[in-house]
Amino acid sequence: MRNLLPLISSHPGGRSALTCRYRCGDACFHETPNTSDNAYVGDVIAGAASRRSLLRAGAVVTVAAATGVVAVERAPQASAAANSAAAPAAAAAKGKAARGLRFAPVAPNTEDVVVTAEGHDQNVVIRWGDPILRGAPAFDPDKQSAKAQEGQFGYNNDYMAVLDVPGERDHQLLVVNHEYTDEVLMFSGYDPENPTREQAEIGWAAHGLSVVVTAEERRLGRLTAVPRHRLNRRITATTAFEVTGPAAGSELLRTSADPSGKRILGTLNNCGGGITPWGTVLSGEENFNQYFANAGSVTDPTTAARLKRYGIAGAASERKWERFDDRFDVVKEPNETNRFGWVIEIDPFDPDSTPRKLTALGRFKHEAAEPRLTSDGRPVLYMGDDERFDYFYKFVSAKRMMKGNSRIAREHNRTLLDEGTLYVAKFTGDSPAAEIDGSGKLPKDGEFDGAGEWIPLACGDRSFVEGMTAEEVYVFTRIAADKVGATKMDRPEDVEPSPRTGRVYIALTNNTDRGKADKAPADEANPRNGNKHGQILELTERWNNAGSTRFNWRLFLVCGDPEDPSTYFGGFPKDQVSPISCPDNITFDAYGNLWISTDGNALGNHDGLFGVATAGSRRGEVKQFLTVPTGAETCGPIVQDRRVLVAVQHPGELDGASVEKPASTWPDGPGKLTRPSVISVWRRDGGDIGA
Repeated sequence: MRNLLPLISSHPGGRSALTCRYRCGDACFHETPNTSDNAYVGDVIAGAASRRSLLRAGAVVTVAAATGVVAVERAPQASAAANSAAAPAAAAAKGKAARGLRFAPVAPNTEDVVVTAEGHDQNVVIRWGDPILRGAPAFDPDKQSAKAQEGQFGYNNDYMAVLDVPGERDHQLLVVNHEYTDEVLMFSGYDPENPTREQAEIGWAAHGLSVVVTAEERRLGRLTAVPRHRLNRRITATTAFEVTGPAAGSELLRTSADPSGKRILGTLNNCGGGITPWGTVLSGEENFNQYFANAGSVTDPTTAARLKRYGIAGAASERKWERFDDRFDVVKEPNETNRFGWVIEIDPFDPDSTPRKLTALGRFKHEAAEPRLTSDGRPVLYMGDDERFDYFYKFVSAKRMMKGNSRIAREHNRTLLDEGTLYVAKFTGDSPAAEIDGSGKLPKDGEFDGAGEWIPLACGDRSFVEGMTAEEVYVFTRIAADKVGATKMDRPEDVEPSPRTGRVYIALTNNTDRGKADKAPADEANPRNGNKHGQILELTERWNNAGSTRFNWRLFLVCGDPEDPSTYFGGFPKDQVSPISCPDNITFDAYGNLWISTDGNALGNHDGLFGVATAGSRRGEVKQFLTVPTGAETCGPIVQDRRVLVAVQHPGELDGASVEKPASTWPDGPGKLTRPSVISVWRRDGGDIGA
């Protein structure tokens, strides 16, 4: 057997220290915010790598916890079953790949370019700093200003949504999140201890979202941005937002600048999102905690505990914005932190509309907000809280969606995410706890699956959490979920309901705290201590109705090197899949295949985009479609019939890198500033992707 792929061990999850510093404020090096005694997912979930998976592999993993050495122990009692089960899968693997995935997979690599599957071309659609609004100047890193940035494409592109432009053939509207800024890679001579006001204001303007029209070449998949189009728009850290839903106007949201609690300036750290069935775009505010300073000086014990539960601690912030705006100082404005961590909604077809913060969806580190309809037509949103040992949520609207684009329908649908019930998930397993010994051994029933329930937290002005008002539940949702016994998860990031089956797929990126002292140990769902590679859960609502309060689940992928016996690929032969680590953003193509972008590949290679069949004889066949440049993360994938869009986030973000000492020359080559960008990939012969 060949040696396992090398692991990156210098930083949790395979990421550089620079990434953790600017993206999440070094969350992995701070105390885990969730100190509740709720059961961890591994303690209660009967796993997720079914008999059909690990038995096919014909092995049981024994992990030597002290050394990290992995040994393979044959399971004689399972040999016959493994051989008989593996035969059909091996035979199926000799046929064609699933439609939509018929391309030669890209080999793992560390190239400082975007490497695509053979037979594909690519172009950069738009870069950080490209002008999109009327009057915005061309990007000049030596003359950048806040005013210029307000009209230019923002920094660190993440989630993307694409919508058709009515009446404009070959035009599509691209909506892009801008998660955070890397000041050390943006400004020549940047002094992190003494940023200037102009640098801070450029940072505010580089956050938020961009709305930009793109034009496609009909015969190819090439996209180009259309600057100064009437629909183009920038939303930044200083854009005015309307607060809606049951917590609007709450005393917990009021500040000296906004005594009404109904008007908030800006959005921060926008990560995942979703498109509603009525055509608006949702965006989740994730690691907002890092922007606020002086939490360590708060003396009120209740306030201090609330701040701590959201990871808000310490003195000065990384970017020092509190020096230029008091709202980032929690001592001066203790409620300002409560005004971030929401899902926002924008109307991409009305540049003059006021974006909204939706309080009925709860406040936490929102990674995604993916919609689905109940059997009677009410919208449901699935949402992950991207933190070690935090929770998975859903919101079920109280009202049905109205079809059509009439004024009445638009006004009605605008209220759908303000009235409904907010739930948190509790997972239950089907194997005795004594059979979960941390070695990766299968429980006696040979299965890793289970059931679960959605626990209600609040509905309108009614709280279901003892000792908390409804407003407190919405504003301090993490604390409410602690109280009702929700199940701790391994960083639930993006989530995507299958448009074909209705099954909900949840990307659990990693959790390197697994198995540490006083932390939850390895379990059936996660047979490795120190979970560097993550997994994907497949959840099925009872009766396949998104409004149900019960569900079943199983593990779809346990990521890592296929040669590692603890990995699992939906039952597909492991010698025929691409290695994958740290799943993050996910989406579906028209054929029902799940596409996965990665964040922090802990196998020593660059991050990439992968397609995997979710049904049929090829279920679990993972194929790598592309890789991104040095230091970059693969974000916001969109898979259309004839093109794939990817947001290449934070290229060159390696320890020690700066404007003067770049770690990457992508996308424009040596001598040019490294710039986060959106790319389009298409087949050279003009055919459909993977067909």
